[in-house]
Amino acid sequence: QVQLVESGGGLVQAGGSLRLSCAASGLTFSRYGMGWFRQAPGKEREFVAGITGSGISTYYADSVKGRFTISRDNAKNMVYLQMNSLKAEDTAVYYCAARSQYRTSSITSQYDYWGQGTQVTVSS
Repeated sequence: QVQLVESGGGLVQAGGSLRLSCAASGLTFSRYGMGWFRQAPGKEREFVAGITGSGISTYYADSVKGRFTISRDNAKNMVYLQMNSLKAEDTAVYYCAARSQYRTSSITSQYDYWGQGTQVTVSS
């Protein structure tokens, strides 16, 4: 079955960086659009970044544009989220998601598989 396993979360000071990784298995990875989402306490899950199956096209939420970079390695079935210039408001559980279409999406309901999440805490 399909599995998505996130790693790389942790505690970091404001202005610092983290790199999240998501290992995918059980799917033809290059055929799936991938996304990163996050959910802070008491808030709805929100789109952070997305990448198409080939990795050619990427999309970002306005709140992270210029600070975060999504990438993927189809040979390794991995997707990454490089997060720089972190802010306290970036604190959340970050989720990796896979969509059984080449294109990515910012809508949570359009994703078919989800990881368990990894906690990112940014101290101010």
